[in-house]
Amino acid sequence: MSLIAESPDFLQVYSDGTVKRFTPETAPPSLEPSNNNNPNGLLFRSKDVIIDPLKSITGRLFLPSSVSSLEKLPVLVYFHGGGFCIGSTTWLGYHVFLGELSATSKSIVLSVDYRLAPEHRLPTAYEDCYAALEWLRDQASIEPWFQQADLSRVFLSGDSAGGNIAHHVAVRTIQKWVCPVKIKGIMAIHPYFGSEKRTEKEMEEEGSGDVKSNDMFWKLSIPEGSDRDYFGCNYEKANLPERIWSKFPAIEVYVAGLDFLKERGVMYAEFVKKNGVKEVKVVEAKGEKHIFHVLGPESDATRLLQSQMSQFMKTH
Repeated sequence: MSLIAESPDFLQVYSDGTVKRFTPETAPPSLEPSNNNNPNGLLFRSKDVIIDPLKSITGRLFLPSSVSSLEKLPVLVYFHGGGFCIGSTTWLGYHVFLGELSATSKSIVLSVDYRLAPEHRLPTAYEDCYAALEWLRDQASIEPWFQQADLSRVFLSGDSAGGNIAHHVAVRTIQKWVCPVKIKGIMAIHPYFGSEKRTEKEMEEEGSGDVKSNDMFWKLSIPEGSDRDYFGCNYEKANLPERIWSKFPAIEVYVAGLDFLKERGVMYAEFVKKNGVKEVKVVEAKGEKHIFHVLGPESDATRLLQSQMSQFMKTH
């Protein structure tokens, strides 16, 4: 048995198919109002839910503490990043970021733990995350925390691979004759896309750690025998008809100035706008790195991102 793929501190994949994951610090849910021991943090509650016990799809709900019980709240469905291979809503960085985003935006947040590659390659993540929208619809009249949910104002968001998932889940929602919920907007944070053709940045850094890591995660996550022109990686290859693009909601793409994937985020925004999405905006966090909001959930840059996302939800 030999090691065939590795992301230091996070993942090891062996030749016999064994996968070992190393979990960073996690946070338990709290039914009591919490601010994560951060004196400047906003109060929120959280709890874990089971979306599909047969497929081990779970999630974590976040509810702001400072809202009226009569107030209807938008719902933000969030998909974590990690190259489709690692990550969890239970990680401390996600827990703090999403809990405080819930409080800042006065929204109910459902963060989804979908099945991971390479054990479950794409399109499994898309199927699991779309199933979360159906679960949301079905639980709206059952789950007590959804009693204030406004399912006519649902937003999709995620970082890195989660930003990719948000796009593809939106496509699936539009393709369905009966949509489980009303998607009002997409907020893609440092979205993770690719293609067989390298970007200028990727060609400049061919052989670097970033390029090798990207290639490794794509190799582990796309279907066996596929390449980076698989539609899940290269959205241009999906060849979506005009009727799908015409129904797309508003999109806000967040990029980071020091992020290796910044080019991909800008290219995605330009592509969807060219194909007819009426409202597309790119917001850059200058001087910040990839998924800075997860690595530093209490930073000033993260607070600004939460404010920007809250404003987007407020105006849509």
